[in-house]
Amino acid sequence: MIARSMAAWMAALTLTIAVPGDAARGAPAVHTVVIEGMRFIPETLELRVGDTVVWRNRDPFPHTATAGSKGGPASPAIAAGASWSFKAVQRGRYPYLCTLHRTMRATLVIR
Repeated sequence: MIARSMAAWMAALTLTIAVPGDAARGAPAVHTVVIEGMRFIPETLELRVGDTVVWRNRDPFPHTATAGSKGGPASPAIAAGASWSFKAVQRGRYPYLCTLHRTMRATLVIR
């Protein structure tokens, strides 16, 4: 009886330990870029293939998040108070800008 209880306890402990390991192996993450004050925050964001980036527009007018190269973000106009998401599928460095306000620039680094 004690052996069975001990075996059940060890199995439960093994399951508990395995869960954090899954996260450490690189489960996809969701990152947020805030658009506020005519800038992208953070200005540089590092992420991994499979991660998602969500741009949240807190300015009172629309913006875009558009990279000049294939594999980077290419958003439509993101209305005030709205958001848009992008899933990273290709490694690389992707400088992007708001095509409506070309002084707004930032970079995604996908590893």
